[in-house]
Amino acid sequence: MTSSSVPGLTRFNAADDGAARAALSEVCASTAWVEELLRGRPYPDVRALLAASDAAVARLDAAGLDEALAGHPPIGRPTPGDAVSAGEQRGMTGAPPALAAEVRELNLAYRERFGHVFLVCATGLTAEELRDALRRRIGNPPDREREVTRAELGRINRLRLTRLTESTPTETATVSTHVLDTAAGRPAAGVTVALTARTRGAWSAVGTAETDGDGRCGGLPALPGDATHARLRFDVGPHLSRERAGGAAFFPEVTAVFAVAPGEHYHVPLLLSPFGYSVYRGS
Repeated sequence: MTSSSVPGLTRFNAADDGAARAALSEVCASTAWVEELLRGRPYPDVRALLAASDAAVARLDAAGLDEALAGHPPIGRPTPGDAVSAGEQRGMTGAPPALAAEVRELNLAYRERFGHVFLVCATGLTAEELRDALRRRIGNPPDREREVTRAELGRINRLRLTRLTESTPTETATVSTHVLDTAAGRPAAGVTVALTARTRGAWSAVGTAETDGDGRCGGLPALPGDATHARLRFDVGPHLSRERAGGAAFFPEVTAVFAVAPGEHYHVPLLLSPFGYSVYRGS
């Protein structure tokens, strides 16, 4: 396979230093790693690029490794709007509350023990597997855990570079929403909203967020580039129960499904009352 047969690699080889540096910085936050891969251009094939990445990760000093780790969010808490991390941590989406709480506690204990974020190549792992990895590795001696972490960073960089070089540029659709309680005459704060997308006929989780004090929920990750439909699921039961002074909510949740196109933004508000609701495309 040559660079001419891989459009993404061709673009990367031909890009100016600023654009290539920005693309690499999305893969790994280590400045040393980014600059070493920049110096190696042009790469004859993807295999050569991945080998260069492995070598650069192996050569990172303590400061360089810490810089790379600082670019990764904790497991179960992807940065709002970071579609890459949200996609990689998709296994945590919808995890039972007890399991999610255990992962949060293990994350805190891990950081206290080792002084940095728990890093694992999370792609394809379930919430239970991520928790088990935390349980297993928190007992490692610090030197051993440092090398395990370096190996995981190398795996993550490989996956991200592969996506970078094997994909073509695609504009992605984005989604936002807000919830207005029409019966109370004010925004509904603290409502959990889950976003999923349909690609090639199958639904997959994209991310979750919570409405703020103004009832707005703008931190949802971008949709996959090939998404054809999006689904918002509003967990309105707790809010409606509180408004009814402990009474059971008639609508425990509200779901809205709508078609999407690449590059478009979809603001889909929810107007909510105890016994009725409506959604619409806003602006």
